[in-house]
Amino acid sequence: MSLQIDLAVARGTQTIEARIDVPPQGITALIGRSGAGKSSLLMAAAGLLVPLRGTVVLDGEPLFDRVRGIDCAVHRRRFGLVFQDGRLFPHRSVRANLLYGARRAPATAPGPGFDEVVALLGIEPLLARRPHQLSGGERQRVAIGRALLGKPRALLMDEPLASLDPARRHELLGYLAQLPARLALPILYVTHQMDEVMRLADRVVLLSEGRVAASGAALELLSDLRLGPLVGRFEAGSVLAARVVEAVDAWALSVVEVAGQRIVVPRIEAAAASLVRLRVRARDVALQREVLPSSASNQLRGSVLQVIERDPPYAAVELGLAGPDSPPGERLWSLVTRRSVHALAIAPGQDLVASFKAVAVEGRATAVQR
Repeated sequence: MSLQIDLAVARGTQTIEARIDVPPQGITALIGRSGAGKSSLLMAAAGLLVPLRGTVVLDGEPLFDRVRGIDCAVHRRRFGLVFQDGRLFPHRSVRANLLYGARRAPATAPGPGFDEVVALLGIEPLLARRPHQLSGGERQRVAIGRALLGKPRALLMDEPLASLDPARRHELLGYLAQLPARLALPILYVTHQMDEVMRLADRVVLLSEGRVAASGAALELLSDLRLGPLVGRFEAGSVLAARVVEAVDAWALSVVEVAGQRIVVPRIEAAAASLVRLRVRARDVALQREVLPSSASNQLRGSVLQVIERDPPYAAVELGLAGPDSPPGERLWSLVTRRSVHALAIAPGQDLVASFKAVAVEGRATAVQR
């Protein structure tokens, strides 16, 4: 059951126009700078804003079509909506809030039951409490549970972690990461926090100045250095697909494999063979002609794909870690000076070694995949 959103939405003096295809499985992250129009598009798709023109189609069924005069009411669209503040009923218990969502679901609709949702989100100890007795993270878990018990045909989430402190955000990320494996429904996730995108997203749509600037697989877009200025506060770097090999407990490290090569990173709390995403900032990656003894214990062999001159004195060098035909997740960027490019005669096709310290892979930038 896929979701197609193709809308023009008025936002002040700006018109936001975007087409977003949300596949039936996985999380599609809608990202961009603050004010790009992400939330406006989500609200219009949900039926909470009236678009200027366009269509919203779910599994072939038009829910909004300006030309044909179709505009389904919010409740008939059957989207599960989760906002920043949870929007729970303050006078009702957690159980009653959850059951409110369940009562709105069609009796014959497929979807998770009460016990399954409670177990999935770990909220059984909270059932008798009122919203004012919950932490921010607990409130958001209940809000997600209420949305799921409505047996939605798609899940729309508008920065659900924005109001939480770092500890609660980290906790709730773990629950959100489980959703695609447990629920076969389109999920559109609006955020401007790139660590959330790293952890959760299968696909990414980048909105800039009211238009879609790029869309595609998460690993590919997150590793595209050219898109950095459109994202905002997200330092240029690469996101690598990796597999956990073993833990080195004595040194609080983990050995992982990237493109058939092993590197060492700060300890990842994941079992051997788990798939992970690793983020390495471009400015932390040095280039050399061969493997050398160094405190930068991670040294990956690759081939130069391209050299992009940036504002003086810098240049960005992209390496393919498994050759020129490797998938996008096996690219690594290095930010060096133009002088270094000249000194090493760096050019496409050249074999080089990229080196970086284990600590260059920050703990907050290590994401366990589903």
